[in-house]
Parts: sequence; structure tokens; C-alpha cells
Amino acid sequence: MNPEEREIEDILKILDDFTARGESRLKIQTEGNIPPGQTEKIYHLGRCDVGSPWARGQAFDVLEPEK
Repeated sequence: MNPEEREIEDILKILDDFTARGESRLKIQTEGNIPPGQTEKIYHLGRCDVGSPWARGQAFDVLEPEK
């Protein structure tokens, strides 16, 4: 198996393992501060807020509770 075929097989295994665990959403970023060959999983409670200010606790439009 050549290196390109091996990379394809590796990606397919990652996707198969992901779906076998019952995961339903996947976001792939190919750049960042993660060393080559490593992955990072970020968990969130909703489906549309990954990386949003709300998910990070930095929402700018949340009203402060009245005192």
C-alpha cells in the first residue's frame, strides 16, 4: 500500500470509529496549534454553538442579573 492509500485508510478508520461511538457531528480543522498526528475533541451541549462566544462563556449580549 502506498503512502497516499495509507492516509485514505487512516481517515476512513477515524470516520468509522467516530460513527461507531454514536457521534453525529464532526468538524474538522486542518490548521491550528495541534502537533501533526494528534487530535483534539471539544465537547459542547448544543449543535450550533461550537466555538461561539456563548459556548465559551463570553457572550456579549447576556444581561447581568438585577441586584
